[in-house]
Amino acid sequence: MTDFRVGFGYDVHRLVEGRDLVIGGVRIPYHLGLLGHSDADVLIHALCDALLGASGNGDIGKHFPDSDPEYKGISSMILLEHVMAKLTAEGWRLSNADMTLVAQRPKIAPYIPEIKAVLSEVMKCDACRINVKATTTEGLGFTGAGEGMAAYAVALIQKK
Repeated sequence: MTDFRVGFGYDVHRLVEGRDLVIGGVRIPYHLGLLGHSDADVLIHALCDALLGASGNGDIGKHFPDSDPEYKGISSMILLEHVMAKLTAEGWRLSNADMTLVAQRPKIAPYIPEIKAVLSEVMKCDACRINVKATTTEGLGFTGAGEGMAAYAVALIQKK
């Protein structure tokens, strides 16, 4: 019998001037970027939470606290590498991950193939195991007003 587990992740970051916009490990041209202790990659943060949750390892804040100067400005790709190494060491592998970015602007759809390629490389899996979507809130709420972005992720892992 194969052991499967599912985890869910959610993250939010405010958009501000003077920061790069990094989504799924890809720099996206835009006049605003996400504010956070790390590079504030909202999509990867949600994915890390989903993976950590599925494996019963808490959340991203437990492993990479924003009070720790070691993580100041760090690439979220490095955080994802650490999460994947932890799961691999525990005998888990990714079955699939599905993510949704919520943002009014900029349009993310043109960058999705690159995001999937970057994530699959870091996660050491086929790109077909990763799905990325983007949606707006039709101008409603903080994402619709362009004040920030949110991301949701679900991950299914299985024992090797």
